[in-house]
Amino acid sequence: MSESDDVRDLVARLADALRPRRAMLATAESCTGGLVAAACTSLAGSSDWFEGGVVSYSNAAKSELLGVAPALIDRHGAVSAEVARAMAEGLLALVPATFAVAVTGIAGPGGGSIAKPVGTVWIATAARSGASEATLLQASGDRAAIRHRSLVRALEQVLARIEVTPPAEPSAPAPARP
Repeated sequence: MSESDDVRDLVARLADALRPRRAMLATAESCTGGLVAAACTSLAGSSDWFEGGVVSYSNAAKSELLGVAPALIDRHGAVSAEVARAMAEGLLALVPATFAVAVTGIAGPGGGSIAKPVGTVWIATAARSGASEATLLQASGDRAAIRHRSLVRALEQVLARIEVTPPAEPSAPAPARP
């Protein structure tokens, strides 16, 4: 399976998981720069299940667009579980999506440190029906490889989150009038 085939397969599975739940997805992205949103919208009919996305690359954008507290960024760094969760939660506060996925990381080639080397990526999911969750990805390779791996992991993570959410109940027929 090629790199683009794996993404197409994941997006198709995502659509198949969201549609019966009558659910919408939104994305908040930093190091992926809109790759997750682009992958979602590459599938025809994605307006049935994709609400939209925000690319919040700078710390100021994370705060201004997604409501991430500057103090949270100062305390934990933009590349942290706390900020990833705040990005996803902030997005759900802005748009009428059911689920959100957020990605923040260091794609390189520069910007890394001993504590957070290049390839450190946090991915968070949030759902209106539950708490947000974040996981750490330590990716290797060049910038393109790190961004691609982050895209794939974000799709996998939000798909797993959606699949544990029960599908929507079918609409009950209107009661008959006497």
